[in-house]
Amino acid sequence: MRAAQVVTLTGPTDVVVQEVPDATAGEGQVLVEVHAVGTSFPDLLLSRGEYQMKPEPPFTLGVDVAGVVVSGEGFEPGQRVCAVQGYGGASELAAMPVDSTFALPDALSFEEGAAMPMNYLTAQFALAERAGLREGETVLVHGAAGGVGTATIQVAKGYGARSVAVVSTEEKAEVARQAGADEVVLLDGWKDAVKDLTGGKGVDVVMDVVGGDVFLDSLRSLAPQGRLLVVGFAAGQGIPEVKVNRLLLNNTDVRGVGWGAYAMARPGYMQQQWAALVPMIEAGVVKPPVGRTYAFEEFGQALVDLDERRTLGKGVVRLRD
Repeated sequence: MRAAQVVTLTGPTDVVVQEVPDATAGEGQVLVEVHAVGTSFPDLLLSRGEYQMKPEPPFTLGVDVAGVVVSGEGFEPGQRVCAVQGYGGASELAAMPVDSTFALPDALSFEEGAAMPMNYLTAQFALAERAGLREGETVLVHGAAGGVGTATIQVAKGYGARSVAVVSTEEKAEVARQAGADEVVLLDGWKDAVKDLTGGKGVDVVMDVVGGDVFLDSLRSLAPQGRLLVVGFAAGQGIPEVKVNRLLLNNTDVRGVGWGAYAMARPGYMQQQWAALVPMIEAGVVKPPVGRTYAFEEFGQALVDLDERRTLGKGVVRLRD
């Protein structure tokens, strides 16, 4: 079978698609005939040896996949599924953990399925588990045209919250609107725009995948008892610091969002998360925006586009029609 592999830790341009032995499912795994693979920041970091997991090359990339069950526990052969794991899914056959494999609703294509697991489970964890989001609250979303950003917009809507999307260009603004954002503001001048939109009150939750320069203004944009969720540092400007006296003034919180470590340590948790998302999928509130689709041989290029922030929605690599 073919697989997208890292053979040297020199970045996405050196990812190769090559023949490897066929995957087989062991205990607690499902063997999936992969139709589509979502691209993600862990893939990008893995290609450089910069991720917290550090497999020895050569190894196969691929965090999110969608396809058809060949064999394994808990699923029927031929059943449509999507699945997530740390790496190893970007191959024509992939052995995926049962606990992180999910029945794919008919409403979603394989490409949409490959755009679902990591981003939407992260968003659900962030909003429900970490933020304790309540109906009627307002969620500000940085990086709102990306995969986690669009997922957050939709999951927030699924919980009855209002979303304010922050984006850097008009093209990205349209992506956020299509994803369902209630309000969209441009990065230039966003803090004042959000203040106006909320009548000076501020927002209840900030979903920050960007970090860098926006962090302090995000903290200033919180309403009393607001929660700033630290998800990532896509801006690449270093890790911001907070003076804790700011938290005292309005009873605000800064909360870390580390979905993977939390979920993987709790068997069955991801299945509970998926069960919370299914009604949102069936209602049409959750429908992943798929950006560009790539041929399998273009896996490295898909990661380059992600690295250079050209990806809108979720980039997806197609292995089969």
